[in-house]
Parts: sequence; structure tokens; C-alpha cells
Amino acid sequence: MHYQKIPIPIPTTMASISKCSTEGIPTIRQLSEEIWRKVYPSIVSMEQIDYMLDLMYSSKALEEQITSLGHQFILLNHNNESVGYASYSIKNADKPQRYRLHKLYLKPELQGNGLGKAMISYISKEVISQGGTELELNVNKKNPAVSFYKHIGFSVESEIDLQIGNGFEMNDFIMVLKLQ
Repeated sequence: MHYQKIPIPIPTTMASISKCSTEGIPTIRQLSEEIWRKVYPSIVSMEQIDYMLDLMYSSKALEEQITSLGHQFILLNHNNESVGYASYSIKNADKPQRYRLHKLYLKPELQGNGLGKAMISYISKEVISQGGTELELNVNKKNPAVSFYKHIGFSVESEIDLQIGNGFEMNDFIMVLKLQ
């Protein structure tokens, strides 16, 4: 059955974005569980979802991303409720102008209302303020978010097939947004 998406007007004054550190881990985990289980069954198997949630979203994995790998997380709040998050960092010291968007997730019922674009805009301003000129991400080739990223200015730079363990593979586009 095909459902029509009905836009929900969201006043920008009711939304806010804030940086978070390890104190945000429980919120990030809860949002990950909810969003991944709603969005990704049409893209990858439930077994792969379970594996990836454990691999990338356990408390230990998130703490390592924040404290050891230098990922900056942001939380998007709407009507005093956390509804999305993202993380980014410099890609590597050899190429300091390129930053990597590691995660960008928003509750599906709020997609299409400018909130994802607001998170990208926030991150872009942060990256520019730190001397970055490019923002790179991986996205599954089957993910409907590919059209969102293209719409806001990302372009496909290459394709990659990644073995992530347990016999699972990710078939991704690497997309880049030029910031300056």
C-alpha cells in the first residue's frame, strides 16, 4: 500500500539545535533504535539493523566516537523533545579542509519540513568556522535520503562497497557538499 506524506508545519521557533557530549548518549541510543527500526527495514535486513545498531550505537561505541575519535554530536529538539541528531568531525589530519558527516537522523514523521536541512546548515557553519570547505558523507544507494542530499547541494563523488562484518555489506554513495 502506498501512503501519501502529509506535510506538518513546524515553526522554526519551536526547534533548536545543541551540541552534546557523552551526556547525550542515552538520547542518541533511543533515537537510533526508533529511527533505524522505522526507516531501514526497506533498505537492509532486520539482522543487519540489529548488527549495525550494536556496532555503532552501543554506549561504548558512542562514547569512543565522542571521546577518542573526536566526533561532535548535535541534538535537534522540537517542542522540548529530541527528534533528531547528527555527528561530524574532520575527516583526517592530512586533509583538514574535508569534514565527514558521520550521522544524520530525524524521526521519519518530521522529515520534509526543513529540519534535516537546518541540521546540515548548522554543521556547515561549524565546519566553515573551523576552516573546512567540504562536507563528505556515505549514504546507502537505496536510501531515499539520496534525493534529499542532492536537493541541498551534495553530489555523488564515488561509490563504495564496504564489508562491515558478520557477512553484511554496505553499498554506498560517497557524496560531497562544497561549502565555499
